[in-house]
Amino acid sequence: MPEKMKIIIIGPAHPLRGGLSSYNERLAREFIKEGHEVLIETFKLQYPGILFPGKSQYSEEKAPEDLNINISINSINPLNWIRTGNRLRKENADIVICKFWLPLMGPCFGTILRKIRKNKRSVIISILDNVIPHEKRPGDRLMTKYFLKAVDGFIAMSRSVLNDLETFDTHKPKLFNPHPLYDNFGEIIPKEKAREQLQIRSDEKIILFFGFIRDYKGLDLLIKAMDYDRIRAMKIKLLVAGEFYTDSKPYYKLIQDGGLENNVIMSNDFIPDSKVARYFCSADVVVQPYKTATQSGVTQIAYHFNKPMITTDVGGLAEIVPHEKVGYVIKPEVKEISKSIVKFYEEEKEIEFTKNVIKEKENYSWDKMTDKVYALKEILDKNIGV
Repeated sequence: MPEKMKIIIIGPAHPLRGGLSSYNERLAREFIKEGHEVLIETFKLQYPGILFPGKSQYSEEKAPEDLNINISINSINPLNWIRTGNRLRKENADIVICKFWLPLMGPCFGTILRKIRKNKRSVIISILDNVIPHEKRPGDRLMTKYFLKAVDGFIAMSRSVLNDLETFDTHKPKLFNPHPLYDNFGEIIPKEKAREQLQIRSDEKIILFFGFIRDYKGLDLLIKAMDYDRIRAMKIKLLVAGEFYTDSKPYYKLIQDGGLENNVIMSNDFIPDSKVARYFCSADVVVQPYKTATQSGVTQIAYHFNKPMITTDVGGLAEIVPHEKVGYVIKPEVKEISKSIVKFYEEEKEIEFTKNVIKEKENYSWDKMTDKVYALKEILDKNIGV
């Protein structure tokens, strides 16, 4: 364990909601537990309202009392980027960590980090969700390159992202560490109690789709799979828990056209952290029918709640869901999705897969991620002769 350091994490945190905020806050807690001083520098404006696809960017839950969070960054104001960077430069942090997930954030983060680097002390590390976005827009590559040039070294959370990074940079140090376990959504509760909270019968077969709904996540494929005769005959129900970040009409039309109103339970408000447990604990299996992906925080929530998974073989998802051990890895096709759901129930795999999930999730502890950060800092220090 290294000596006490000052660490700054730049990115989403409370009062912003969602997986990125949860990640940064959980990472901060791990560093604090290991004896370091941690500041999270977050947004006062992350997305202009016109660019935000959901209902609200902000959490209704209380601010965490155990974290030092400064709300300062305006993602669309260059003068703010300069002021923030100059202020953080004077902090003389040992490590600055900036999570990167979207090219749109490249100009903001890239400018802030360039200002910080002028102190010639802080090591700049980026933990990468994506390098190439799921939903491409003009200018993506330029904004991403601008960000990457401001970073000293990288940690990718899937090997597919590590490979994508090579198309931008072949020289800077790059390490791989899978997405750690999301263990900050409460304790496991009995399935019967969880279902009671959601008004679901205890004897029903329930599969779960969880998270923000975007087109690349393949919910349309899963709804179509629910229309297969064998799934109907087995009276399997799909619980969809998550806010639409795309037009909801095509999804509801699929349900209506298939006569699936009694087979699909739609819960489409944002799910606060305090209520995540009831959705996962209600399910028999979590299904991720993604059409494209890098990695997914949903997988790591499923691991926390000891839930088997059915996931598609895209991006890095298959790296952390061993096929026929903790679930099934399949092609992103309606027929394959339906067959795997039927197989899960016909072969009564829930108990076997759950036991394997409990063993497998030991590989995804947060101290493994912080160890990788320390290792990368040591490499960078040697490179610059510190």
